[in-house]
Amino acid sequence: MGAGVTPPAGGERVSPTGAARVVSEPPALRDETDHERLDRNLIELLQEVRVVQTGVQVLFAFLLTVPFSSRFDQITQFQRGAYFAALVGSAAASVLLIAPTAVHRILFRLGQKEYMVEVSNRLALGGLLATAVAMTSGVLLAADVMFGSGLGIAIAGATAIAFVAVWAALPLRRRREIIGARERDAAARRRTAGRT
Repeated sequence: MGAGVTPPAGGERVSPTGAARVVSEPPALRDETDHERLDRNLIELLQEVRVVQTGVQVLFAFLLTVPFSSRFDQITQFQRGAYFAALVGSAAASVLLIAPTAVHRILFRLGQKEYMVEVSNRLALGGLLATAVAMTSGVLLAADVMFGSGLGIAIAGATAIAFVAVWAALPLRRRREIIGARERDAAARRRTAGRT
């Protein structure tokens, strides 16, 4: 490491500009067994789900009250569609984000932690997708009521692009970089081993 650059907690190497470097073989950051790693992964996953789950439940509860407001009868068919998409999206997000807790409770003490981590990760990803759909639909509804369909669709489109960029493209790009570096290093090791 260069002068004046200190490694952050957890031992991840950081360049002087603050951008994390791509390392092909991650250093052994923790001295833990596979079982301890699975425990930590499950705990981290459940904590992340708790953060998102609260917001989704508040959104869902709010959306359930909307049809009972006095102006609901005045909205257009398009707005009803946007409302229904937001309602269904938030219901789906609630189901998917609560599911890891149910999986954990049902499979508790059966030695299925690796399965629980894998399935719960997929459920959480589905829950995030459903959350993005619900929030984008909610923005569409609000923007359409406030500004009309044309601007409402544009604002909802920008919202959807923001979700895709930050929740998907950014981490997927980093994932591709890491996997590519690992594959290049593995190929280089194979070539080196072939020469000896």
